[in-house]
Amino acid sequence: MIDPKFFEDIAKKLSDAVPKPVRDLEKDLHKKFHAILQAAFGKLDLVTREEFDAQVKVLARTRKKVDALAKTVEAAGEKKPRPKKSSKKKD
Repeated sequence: MIDPKFFEDIAKKLSDAVPKPVRDLEKDLHKKFHAILQAAFGKLDLVTREEFDAQVKVLARTRKKVDALAKTVEAAGEKKPRPKKSSKKKD
């Protein structure tokens, strides 16, 4: 089995072999990409996962209430006979 430290040493040597301006460029690019992405996401109307989960729960409770009300209305409609429309026209 190869020692994991061996890979760390090779990675460090390769990283050290990269010229400093290139390493600095990588850091600058990382910062700029981060700022650009943060600004782009800031313009979107996004919510956190917690807010989303809370709204899902509210929606589920509301759905249950709507279903219960629909059943109540349906049952009330079945109990009351509908009035018949008269065919006579009023002048």
